[in-house]
Amino acid sequence: MGIKIVIVEDNITFLKQIEKLVKRDDRFDLVGTATTGADAVKLITEKSPELVLLDLSLPDFQGTEVIRQVRAKKINCNFLILTVFEEEKSVLSAVRVGAAGYLLKGTPYKKIREALLEIHSGGSVIQPNLARTLLNIFMEQEKLKSEVKPLSKREKEILNYIAKGLSNKEVADVLGLSSTTVRTHLEHIYEKLNVTNRVEAVTEGIRQGLIDV
Repeated sequence: MGIKIVIVEDNITFLKQIEKLVKRDDRFDLVGTATTGADAVKLITEKSPELVLLDLSLPDFQGTEVIRQVRAKKINCNFLILTVFEEEKSVLSAVRVGAAGYLLKGTPYKKIREALLEIHSGGSVIQPNLARTLLNIFMEQEKLKSEVKPLSKREKEILNYIAKGLSNKEVADVLGLSSTTVRTHLEHIYEKLNVTNRVEAVTEGIRQGLIDV
């Protein structure tokens, strides 16, 4: 049995395309699709998927609200956002409420599949060119934090590798550390940057000039 997945997308043509590809992939078990936010919440509640491929612009309400409602129900699933450049603010909101990653629409299915598998294994997915755009939104919306706790040289090094898309294990292998040590460093990075996940950490790292983009 593959990983249970739900697709939420109101563009029927795109929905059919991605649905066809997911159905052919034996790594996934497509348990349903939805074209509205309300239907998405209902479907996710009923099917309890492990992954949700989520469009942000839905006819009734934003995909961000889907995440909020699902999180409120304590349903344990991970969200991968598919977005367009015009939705940067919505992407930022989605990350803040718990999306595990985001990709631009038009991303080849191979990359979408890799992203879904990465998220399922506990990772996050960051598209660098969109992260650069989100930097401008952060600068508009966030006040500069006082009493900033500086990252150590090692923490900056790990953050930059994470920004390149490396998993904890890959970072550990590159630096000759254990995965546990890398995870501990990440926890310290989250605390110092006042963030809760890898996506937010990278975006905040770009905002503070800690990451080369």
